[in-house]
This record gives sequence, structure tokens and C-alpha cells, in this order.
Amino acid sequence: MTTGSSTQGIQIRTRQRWLGDAVELVSSMRFAISLLTLIAIASVIGTVMKQNEPMPNYVNQFGPFWFEIFGKAGLYAVYSAWWFLLIMGFLVLSTSLCIARNAPKMLRDVKSWRDNVREQSLRNFHHKHDWQTGEAPAEAVARLARQVGQRGYKVKLVEKEGGTLLAAKQGAANKWGYIFAHAAIVIICLGGLLDSDLPIRFQQWFYGKQAFSGNGIIADIPERYRLGLNNPTFRGNTLIPEGASSSTAIIPQKDGVMIQDLPFTIQLKRFIIEFYSTGMPKLFASEVVLRDHETGKETAATIKVNEPLIYKGVAIYQSSFEDGGSKLKLVGYPMRGGSNNRFELAGEVNGTTPMPAGMGDYTIEWTGFRPFNVENMQAGKSGSTSGDPRAVNVGKDVNRGIIDGLDKHLGSSAKNANSKDFKNVGPTVQYKLRDKTGQAREYFNYMQSLQIDGAYVFLAGMREQPDQPFRYLRIPADDKDSVAEWMRLRAALANPALREEAAHRYASQAISNGRDTSPVLRQQLEQSALRGLSIFAGDGKVSGYIAVTRFLEQLPAAEQEKAADIFMKILNGSMWELWQAARAKDGLAPVASDEAHGRYLQLAINALADAGFYPAPVFLQLAGFEEIKASVLQVTRSPGKKVVYLGCLFLVLGVFSMLYIRDRRLWIWIKPGADGQGSQALLAMSTQRRTLDFDKEFEQMKGRLAGNAAVPPSA
Repeated sequence: MTTGSSTQGIQIRTRQRWLGDAVELVSSMRFAISLLTLIAIASVIGTVMKQNEPMPNYVNQFGPFWFEIFGKAGLYAVYSAWWFLLIMGFLVLSTSLCIARNAPKMLRDVKSWRDNVREQSLRNFHHKHDWQTGEAPAEAVARLARQVGQRGYKVKLVEKEGGTLLAAKQGAANKWGYIFAHAAIVIICLGGLLDSDLPIRFQQWFYGKQAFSGNGIIADIPERYRLGLNNPTFRGNTLIPEGASSSTAIIPQKDGVMIQDLPFTIQLKRFIIEFYSTGMPKLFASEVVLRDHETGKETAATIKVNEPLIYKGVAIYQSSFEDGGSKLKLVGYPMRGGSNNRFELAGEVNGTTPMPAGMGDYTIEWTGFRPFNVENMQAGKSGSTSGDPRAVNVGKDVNRGIIDGLDKHLGSSAKNANSKDFKNVGPTVQYKLRDKTGQAREYFNYMQSLQIDGAYVFLAGMREQPDQPFRYLRIPADDKDSVAEWMRLRAALANPALREEAAHRYASQAISNGRDTSPVLRQQLEQSALRGLSIFAGDGKVSGYIAVTRFLEQLPAAEQEKAADIFMKILNGSMWELWQAARAKDGLAPVASDEAHGRYLQLAINALADAGFYPAPVFLQLAGFEEIKASVLQVTRSPGKKVVYLGCLFLVLGVFSMLYIRDRRLWIWIKPGADGQGSQALLAMSTQRRTLDFDKEFEQMKGRLAGNAAVPPSA
């Protein structure tokens, strides 16, 4: 019986010791600092890595391998990851336990006078001083109490055996600083947890709410994907075109979105946007009418950046702006084959349009439209060069000259960023061409021509991945500031019959201008011209200067430079005749053989060479538009915000108290003199943090209390 009771007692004490050790660890400062370090690291990750982006963006940025690892670690939504919320919970627990353990002792210490000290204890203090005075003990006590009180101390007198103890304290509120600072951490963390997506997760766990990942009309989305009006906290966005309205907000989730119903309907009357000369937005605001579902009351307001509309605890912020479905009119030109039949089509931003018959099995997805674009046009002010349509100097290094030239003709539309000459270059349209297998390329075309390197060109951008920059094909503008002549030349180059006619015309022109008129020379020139045009036109895989380079590489190295010079002269002259033959086929008069058209032809040939890097069945040029703006509003309900504000107030009070309120303790032991005459006093002072200021204060206190009347203490 006794042995069993002893064993049970040992087990209880073991469990109590284990529990005490666990509480000691969780409430320790090193544990709290470790948690704060982890939170700081997570915050850095959340700042560097964009949060709550669409998953394909992360796949393109990090690749499939790291995408999976980062996804399992929850780095795409750090602040709502289970481990981050767990750290926050432990920090609240740790700080709460620390407060629970230490606050009572601190409060008792605030109230305590520490008047149970003895004379010998005071003599062991570092800051001490004793002296004798001719005053009677009662007079000395009264004077010292008065002087200490004048220094801002609270004073208590305690009669002791053999003397009187004067206990004084100042800055006891310093202890409240520690309590406020620790309580601030708890309050701020609770406010953060309250405004996190924890309430939404709670509804997913216990009420069967799910994220919606399909397509459909918002009003038709089932209830399990929607959050009710009583949802305590949320942060979502709503996109509203001009003239339209919305009564829901979209809350992004890792695997889709959730629909948050709002207690009101927001109607966008007008969207206002102003720009700086650099093209950056200077002001954007939304003129809205808010209609309450419960009362039917309508409220008109203007929402600006940093000037939200707050209604029934829901804040509506101006977040950004998008296109609201602008209606576009475009003209299309074939980019393959020998056809030059232009066609017209219409589109709507954020919508889709099937490719016209005969242009391929593609779907056009209209992804963006801008009514104006501000570009740095300093690069366009470089000097222009003239060119002869029948003579092109390739350069000494054929391969280097041709290949390096591709970067010049196919690059960014905004070069030389160090020099700034901002100019509005007009509207642009952005779209994707998606084939029947689901693969898509993205295109970005300017409506108007731009002056670059001294010539006006139309920029046609293309990229294969969303994270890549656009590469631009420069199509020269003709006499009518259009792409029609270049498209005519492109179609003619792809037409074998027109190539033969151009070669024949070139040979005839060369013979008529020369002295040798033999049929053999004429036939050789015609064959050389036709071969040059065919090589430049390519075989469907390689064309342009790349095809020319590969052809020249087959020749002996010693002959390549001379052959390149001859080849390019013949090619350039043949292209001129091809252009005239194409115009004659369309019933147009030939263009004048002058410097301007020679320059145009050189740019056109460069663009034809670059067209192999612009894989598109058609070129779509914006011809007209009807702009419809849309405002993106952020709708939030954040009850934790006021809790966080309260925590910040506590934090300020706590830090102020700890830094600027100094805790001081002072004791003076007063007893009759050794010979029964006068009094003997012993002063001692202490503080939590010993500083030079405290040393100075002690010296001042010592001089003030002892005074000039003090006499050295007797042995």
C-alpha cells in the first residue's frame, strides 16, 4: 500500500515537473525571440515573392521542380500558410504565459516599498554614502523627507529598532512598460489572426465551403463556393466596367477563387484617370453609386487612392484599373503563302474571336488594349542612312554582319533608356493566338508608326512565354503610312511566279544598262537572281539572312567575302524588281527609283529577313476602337484593424515607458549620533539599469541631502 502510493506520487511529481519545464520553455525569452526570427524570415519571403499570384505565373518563374517544392512549403501564400499561423499562435501563447508569470510579480514590485531592508544591507550597496549632522533625528527625518519629495520621489517613513528608515521610489511605471510591450505583441498577433483567412478556412473545414476553379456567371455559381454576408473578415477585389455594377467580391485562393457576397451593390458611373508626361498614372478615381440591399438607400461617392469609402464596416479602396471590354476593329494581313488579301474583323477585350476561314485553325484571345502608350523615343533620333535599291554592302564579315543585324531589327521598342524623350506613340492591342492543340503565342502590336533610327516603322511584338519580354518586328511604313506595300512585297516573295518575273526583269534591266548583251549573260543573271530570291524566301524552315549565310558557308572561305558582295547586290536589285512586279500585278504604277524608296526597300528587306522570327499566320493591325474603362476596387472587412491599432498604442506606451521612465529606489537610514548628539544618516540608491546618468544623479542627491552642514562620521 505504501509502495503504491509512493510510486503514484513520483509519477504525479514527474508529470508536474514535465509540465513546468514545458511552460518554462514556452514562456522563455529565447523561445519568443526564435518565433520572432521565424516570423521575420517569413515576412521577408512574403515581401520578395509575390503572393497569391496565378499558379501558372509561378511555374513560368521557378520551373516545375521548384514550383512543387515552394507550393508544398506554402510560400505562394505565406501569411495564410498553416505553419505561419501556427508560429503566430505559439507567439501569442508564449507571450501570454510570460505576462501571466511575470506581471503579478511586477505589479507587486510596483506597490512594494522594499522597507524590510536592514542597515547592514544598505552598506553593501554600490551607491551609498553616510554622514553626520547636528540635527536631531526627528528634524533630520523631516528635512530629508521633504528634500527627497521635492526630487519627485514618493516617500514612506518606517520606524525601525534603533532608527528611522526613509524608503522612496520613483518611476515605478517603468514596470508597466514591460507589461504594455508584451501585451502589445499578443494584441497585434490576435488582430492579425483575426484579419487572416483563418475565418475562411474555418468555414471550409466545418461548413463545406470550397474554392471555385471553373468558368461561369457569378450569379449562377453554387452556394458552396460563396461566402455569406456574416463572414467576419475578408479581402477581395471586384472589377466593374463603366456603366456596370457588382454586388460580389472575388477572393483568390490557392486552387481557385471564392465569391464573397456584399450587402450592397456598387455601380461605376465614371472612371477618371490622369497621367504624368512619362505615362505613369497621376490620379485614378471612381465615381460610384452604392445601393444598400436592406434599406434601398443610394449613396454617391468618389473613391480615390488612399481615400476609401467605408460603409457598414466594409471599406472600399481604389486598387487599380483595367480594360472593361473595349470594342476593337482590326485589319488582318496574311503572313504565310503568296496571298495578299486583307480582311477585317472585330474583337472585344477579354473575349475571343475565331480566326477567319482560310487563315488557319486558331482562336484569337483579346487580352489587352491601351488607348495611348508613352515610350522613350530618344533612340529614334539617331542619324538616318541612305540606301541604293540596287546595292547593299554586307560588310567584310558576312556571318557576323548578318547575325548581329538581327538584334538590331528584332528587339525592344524602347531602347537607350539612359536618355529620355517620352512621347505618346498611340494605341496598342495585345492578343494571343491559340491553336487547336492549346498552344498559344502572345502578340503586342502598335496602331501607329513610330520613328526609330530615323525611319517610321510599325512595331509588331511577339513572345512565346508570359515571363519573356516582347521581341519586335519592324515593318517599315510606306508612302501612305501603312503596311500595305510591305505586305505586298512579302506575298510576292512567297509567289514563285512573281519571283521568276522579277528575276527576268532584273536580268533585262541589267543587260540594257550594260555593254554585254549576250543571251548567255542574260540567262546567267536571271538564274542568279531567281536563285537569290528563292534562297532568301526560304524553304519554310530557314529564310532571310540566315538562309543566305548558310548558302555562303558552303563556298570556300577565300571566296565568301566576294560572293557575299555580289549575292547581296543581285538580291537587292531583284527585290526592287519584285516590288515593281507585285505593284504591276495589282494594277499600280511603279514607284520612283529615288533615295527615299531605296531606304524603304532596305528596311523592307530587313523586316522580311526578321519575319522568320515572327511566327504568326496573320498580322493584325488596330484600325479603330471604342474604349471602355473598368475600375478594380478592393473590398475589405477587417475588424482586426482596430485591434491592431490598440496593440500599436500599447506598444508605443510600453516602449516609451521602458526607455524614458527610469525606475529609482532610495533608502536613508537615520539614527541618533554615536555620542548622543545630532544624527547619523546612511543613503543608498539602486536602479535596474546602471548608467552614467544614474551615477551623476547619485552624486547630486548625495550633495543635496548631506549638504554643507554635514560632518565626517565618527569612527
